[in-house]
Amino acid sequence: MNALFEGENGLWMRRAGLAVLVLLAVFLLVKVFADLKGLRYIGTGIPAMNTITVEGDGEAVAVPDIATFTFSVVETAKTVSEAQDSATKKMEAAVAYLKEQKIDDKDIKTVDYSVNPQYEWQNTVCPAMVGAYCPQGKSVLTGYQVRQTIEVKVRDTKQAGTLLSGVGDKGASELSGLSFSLDDKDKVADEARNEAIEKAKAKAEALADGLDVTLVRIVNFSDNSGGYYPPMAYDSYGRGGALMSEAKVAAPVPTPEGQNKYTSHVTITYEIR
Repeated sequence: MNALFEGENGLWMRRAGLAVLVLLAVFLLVKVFADLKGLRYIGTGIPAMNTITVEGDGEAVAVPDIATFTFSVVETAKTVSEAQDSATKKMEAAVAYLKEQKIDDKDIKTVDYSVNPQYEWQNTVCPAMVGAYCPQGKSVLTGYQVRQTIEVKVRDTKQAGTLLSGVGDKGASELSGLSFSLDDKDKVADEARNEAIEKAKAKAEALADGLDVTLVRIVNFSDNSGGYYPPMAYDSYGRGGALMSEAKVAAPVPTPEGQNKYTSHVTITYEIR
């Protein structure tokens, strides 16, 4: 019996030892493979000593395909509910008009809603009493002002002037912030960046040829894009920003959209040898 037990125990030990050897062999094989693979990266952590740095500028222009503006309805009354009711009626009329003009719900957004008390300073008539204290006046609550501001995105830019006139006719008391932009800004910005990169690469190749050196690899890159310059709307007096205040417009507002210019400035550092 003991011999049988010892034989089985020895067989189990030999199998365990074989399994350990197999695992060890697999581990060593994986490590060797990883080390061999890593040989191609030897030296990548060493800072490049010999370098050249070049810069490039690029720009791209595009006709805006989105117009954005805001309008507000402002109403004042003795009570909050009266002011809200009056403002709501005008805002509903303005929003209904926008939807009639095929503006999607997703392009009509409330960006501000506020209710503020309104005060008036009233002077005090003091009696002619020597030495008596008399306050100069006091603030008296006269009512409440409700303001709701809506942002509208217009996907047909030629429609912007008509919509401005339309919401003004429906009771909007303030129109402002008309601007033109692109729905896909990244595409045009990429064009400007790619132009800047190509110019920088051309400079690097010309410089390497003149210095009789070889460009090895890029060791640093930075993109200092300057953004874009959107055209702004102007009123008849040439003023930008707020287009109208207390507006009641009968004719469509002229809104030339112009072009948006995107700029990019890149810096590339190459290792040379």
